Amino acid sequence: MILFTIGFTQKSAETFFELIKENQIELLIDVRLNNKSQLAGFSKGTDLDYFLKEICNCKYVHCQEYAPTKEILDDYKKKKISWKEYVEQFIPLMEKRDFPQTFIKRFAGYERICLLCSEPTPEQCHRRLLAEMVKSENDAIIIKHI
Repeated sequence: MILFTIGFTQKSAETFFELIKENQIELLIDVRLNNKSQLAGFSKGTDLDYFLKEICNCKYVHCQEYAPTKEILDDYKKKKISWKEYVEQFIPLMEKRDFPQTFIKRFAGYERICLLCSEPTPEQCHRRLLAEMVKSENDAIIIKHI
């Protein structure tokens, strides 16, 4: 399995969908807590589902269970906690939710999966943490940030 990650911020719709097509993504997993933000543009959940299917022949699923809690996210955005503290809270939360084991079982039939969040780069985004957790369960998984 190749596990891609992508952020939509600072990408045009054309760039975003071309990256999905070029990398032959079969399934895009939206790991945002909220996929209905008015600021999301082309990445609103129902629109994204339609565009991915029509433009990229790609399936879409929103998995809030792979997102941080509202409290963790708000504390980080408001700079009440650092990135390090965010990670220290997020990783145990995912372990409590049986991630990555449930992820691997649920999506075992796919070869090219992409985790979506809003951050433009993966360095300080939970999608990177999720990808690394999945890889820690199976070394054969390849991570690519697009």
